[in-house]
Amino acid sequence: MYRTLLSTLLSLTLATASPAEGARAGTFDYYVLSLGWSPNWCAQTGAARGDDQCDSRHSHGWTLHGLWPQWQRGYPSWCETAQPPPTRAMTATMADIMGSAGLAWHQWQKHGSCTGFSAANYFALSRSAYAMVNRPPALRQLDRAIKLPASVVEEAFLKANPDWHADMLTITCKDGHIQEARLCLSRTLKPMQCGPDVRRDCTLLDAVLLPIR
Repeated sequence: MYRTLLSTLLSLTLATASPAEGARAGTFDYYVLSLGWSPNWCAQTGAARGDDQCDSRHSHGWTLHGLWPQWQRGYPSWCETAQPPPTRAMTATMADIMGSAGLAWHQWQKHGSCTGFSAANYFALSRSAYAMVNRPPALRQLDRAIKLPASVVEEAFLKANPDWHADMLTITCKDGHIQEARLCLSRTLKPMQCGPDVRRDCTLLDAVLLPIR
């Protein structure tokens, strides 16, 4: 009986923290604005597959990964929506801050469809959210790869955005590298406390941060 109860509780916990595909569009609590450090992503993933974001003619730093509708625990994804998909022209206009039109298309399909907005309005909202973030200028000045505590990156964002608090932001890592900075925003794009499943700061003391080429 104990094992059955434990199994049931575990399954319920996992269910509340997981994405829900096909959820009803427009039903969510807040947003997560995700920014990725482009040099690290290119070194780990993008360059090997020849992604244009990683071409030497670009000098991307923190790029917009996406604006994600979120529940207090878990998030909706791949929602059913009456809104038509974005045109190629729409996704192409997002490449300057997202790195590629392909990523913009994917973000609309997986996350934008859950906002209840049109693709044009979702991209406009995403651009507005990205523009409101002061990205730490010191990180763009790196001339070599460094290792540092992930908390230093968080502190840099908090210093550049003095109205933020630590519980509004989380820094993630992947394979020993700084991966993303994730800011939690209300539905009116005001910084707010993240839900418990988003507050998962990277605790590495020697996370790699690569310079912009």
